[in-house]
Amino acid sequence: MICYAVIDTNVFIAALLSKNSDAATVKVLRAVLDGRIVPLYHNEILAEYDEVLHREKFHFQEKSIQMVLTAVKEFGMEVFPQPTGEILVDMDDLIFYEVAMEKRDDDAYLVTGNQKHYPIRDFIVTPNEMIKLLEGNGMEREQHAKNAC
Repeated sequence: MICYAVIDTNVFIAALLSKNSDAATVKVLRAVLDGRIVPLYHNEILAEYDEVLHREKFHFQEKSIQMVLTAVKEFGMEVFPQPTGEILVDMDDLIFYEVAMEKRDDDAYLVTGNQKHYPIRDFIVTPNEMIKLLEGNGMEREQHAKNAC
């Protein structure tokens, strides 16, 4: 089962900070690395990942940062979205939303820990919801998505 998904930066941060290998964010990162999630990206998203993951406050090792960046580029798909005209609480998040919207015909998701930054849409999911979809336990979301993953 494979899904297309835009992964919000906060998901990668939480995964790299987590000491719990069963955390949903860690499972999302693992799903990217093992090919169950095809990460969708744009150069603006890669630039944000690079900038934020290098912030001193996180103390991430360079090899961990490069693992994330390389995985997204190697296993992912670059997307060039059309403007949606959507107004978000944090307009820096718009590129994540627009990339997901561009691939909605392929049942793409946006995985985020900050759902309040985005409009309420069935394709905007938490890391835990994404894992449930991958595992086939997505309940009503899976019914809606049918063949998405």
